[in-house]
Amino acid sequence: MTDTVTFIGLGTMGQPMVGNLARSVPVAVYDANPDAIDTAARNDGVTALASLVDGAGASVVILMLPNSTVVERVLGDPRDPDSFTGRLRPGTLVVDMGSSAPQVTQSLAERLRERGVAMVDAPVSGGPRKAATAELTIMAGGPAEDYERVLPVLRAMGTSVTHVGPVGSAHALKALNNLLSAIGLVGALEVLTAGTKFGLDPRIMLDVINRSTGRNQSTEVKIGPEVLDGRFQVGFSLPLTVKDITTALDLSTSLGLSPEVSQACVRFSQAALAGLGEENPDQSEIARYLAKVTGVDLTR
Repeated sequence: MTDTVTFIGLGTMGQPMVGNLARSVPVAVYDANPDAIDTAARNDGVTALASLVDGAGASVVILMLPNSTVVERVLGDPRDPDSFTGRLRPGTLVVDMGSSAPQVTQSLAERLRERGVAMVDAPVSGGPRKAATAELTIMAGGPAEDYERVLPVLRAMGTSVTHVGPVGSAHALKALNNLLSAIGLVGALEVLTAGTKFGLDPRIMLDVINRSTGRNQSTEVKIGPEVLDGRFQVGFSLPLTVKDITTALDLSTSLGLSPEVSQACVRFSQAALAGLGEENPDQSEIARYLAKVTGVDLTR
């Protein structure tokens, strides 16, 4: 890898990803927040872009943006020569590493293809902690030749990189994975709440569950330190959780399915977000909402 990679989107995940990527390839960065650009540019191998369009000359452009709406706004109309996309050279590879809607990704890839620009969706799993250590799990969707082309770039940021299918398939898998993760978190919190109200010690419950068949990633990693210890700092926001699991539910219903467990999880998570009344609560603060509605506080 020798060419400079343009990286757009320097939020909680983007910042550490850029730092790791810059150890393998020169990176030029842009974000709507100038302070975020300044922070990223302190890394060796990272240069700041004065404007978005200044990054259009790179052969690989990575987007780490909140959703499909922002992705489309940043890329602009491919038919407009003054837009970011309109300035991309034929042969450029756009890599959307955020959590976009799979159907929108497929439509966008088709529009880019008409200009000779390729697209791979490569969302990540692992949160800010794995982003910082370059241990992200990355799933990628797109033609095999485009995946092979971007694979060295992705490996600079993650330890597990898997080609999962055509364009859009990775965004679908990421949303479905996050839905399953949320189901595991909500289900575990409800079980611990019931046991605690019965008179069980939630820490003893969690210890036994983690050596039994009920364990999942939330019981093993999140609930002990973040809920029972009262830190509430998983590092992934509840608004983004609701966005991702709603995307997954929309995908299921668009396929003619009626996933009742998924629907219940989304409804509960939406209620928790509304009930917490905070601007950007952590995902683990679902437990705070559950305590409000049940009167059972797991934090001890």
